[in-house]
Amino acid sequence: MPPLRAFGDLPAVVAVRDSLPRSFVALLAAVLVFVVIVPVGPSASLAGQLAARWAGALLPSLAVMGAALLVILALRLARALDLPAVPYVATCVAAFALSLPQPFAGGALGYLRAAGSTGLFLAIVVCLGVAAGFVAVRGRPAILAIAVVLAAFAGLVALFALHHPLANLLFAALAPLGALGDSYVALMLIVLIETLLWLIGVHGPALLAAVVTPVYITLQSQNGDAFAHHLPLPHIVVVSLFLFVFPGGAGATLPLAAWLAISRVPRLRAVGRAVFVPSFCNINEPLLFGLPIVFNGFLAVPFVLAPLVLATTTYAAVALGWVTRPVAYIPSAIPTFVSTYLATSFDARAVLLALANIAIAGLIYLPFVRAYENHVLREASLLGMTVKES
Repeated sequence: MPPLRAFGDLPAVVAVRDSLPRSFVALLAAVLVFVVIVPVGPSASLAGQLAARWAGALLPSLAVMGAALLVILALRLARALDLPAVPYVATCVAAFALSLPQPFAGGALGYLRAAGSTGLFLAIVVCLGVAAGFVAVRGRPAILAIAVVLAAFAGLVALFALHHPLANLLFAALAPLGALGDSYVALMLIVLIETLLWLIGVHGPALLAAVVTPVYITLQSQNGDAFAHHLPLPHIVVVSLFLFVFPGGAGATLPLAAWLAISRVPRLRAVGRAVFVPSFCNINEPLLFGLPIVFNGFLAVPFVLAPLVLATTTYAAVALGWVTRPVAYIPSAIPTFVSTYLATSFDARAVLLALANIAIAGLIYLPFVRAYENHVLREASLLGMTVKES
């Protein structure tokens, strides 16, 4: 824990962690708008319609959140690092605009979707990069600092972003995942990359979707076809297998929400109780950005470790025939126990596996939650002493 505590206390990390909950307000406001205006196809049920609208609204809303985070984080870093606020924030905005995916395509909504998968990452990288530039020329005239930093970003755009924006570079780096197909290695790599990307504010599933979704939807359909013809199911790693790996959403955070709901820290307890019910439907953005988990050194290890362990237990249980291989594609917004039961064609053992996975993830999260509680209480105590002394 000492290295994690030292990382968590870095001024830049503290600024990111404190800015994310405030920018989450922009996400909520944008979701309320996009849920109404984003077009979706017809659905046989109200639940299906709501799930489709939520899925369609999330990425554009994350783009809005990224823009809000840019301004909020820039202001906090300017205060923390004693930078000239107006020139620094203006430079961040200009650098962020230069770093967005190019060219503008797909209409406003399409472009927001493209920017949404990496918008938070871009905002964080831009703010930290511009801050480093300002610190490097500290003491020089502000106009010189602005010119140096903008020139650096303009050079990067000229070299890469017009044809290879950051999102495209990440996509190209992840492309080999699609060739691994139905294997334990592929499952572990996908889980690892998704969770690591979330930790730095990148929408992992969205970024990987174009790489892995076509592959695993195809494998899922082959399982469904084999089931319809009363043949052995050929594949283990399909889209619906991830329902067992991520109970509560990215990072398998359903048990985390449960631990927070009974936390001895009032703020953490309020967050846990607010997100506990949505977590059953795998909606955990309030935890990711409201707690937050993103850039949180105390919860980074279990956020990555728990899904990797659950991926292993799930793959082993299905490979050994203890649980039926997933047959049907079930949206992740369906509550965990219901979705796993339906995906395996009404196999009650799937519910038991989901319960076991949640218990395992809970044991993994527990010591880190306790350490995080102690950290929050210690910070509150120090703040109280400082206020009293002053």
